[in-house]
Amino acid sequence: MRRTSTFLLILTFFGLTPEYRIGLFSQIHEIVYFGNGGYDWGTVYNMPIWLRLFTFRKIEDFMKRQNEANEPPPPKKNRTVGPAIKPGYSTKASK
Repeated sequence: MRRTSTFLLILTFFGLTPEYRIGLFSQIHEIVYFGNGGYDWGTVYNMPIWLRLFTFRKIEDFMKRQNEANEPPPPKKNRTVGPAIKPGYSTKASK
């Protein structure tokens, strides 16, 4: 009688969760892509975690500042300025 092994379906201690893998590969992609040729995939993958996070945050901050600088200024509202005329509320009947 053969029993099915369900322990293979459980994540092991040394495995990475799918969410962590997506985050890791996204960081590697961003650093390689926005690093302007300064990094290759193998170098970033083998970086210490603290250095990869530092590099990723620096690139992220630079891109945010660059996007803010490239945003067009908000449109100015056209306010027509005229003489300060107050409406008169007196009518013939009130005189």
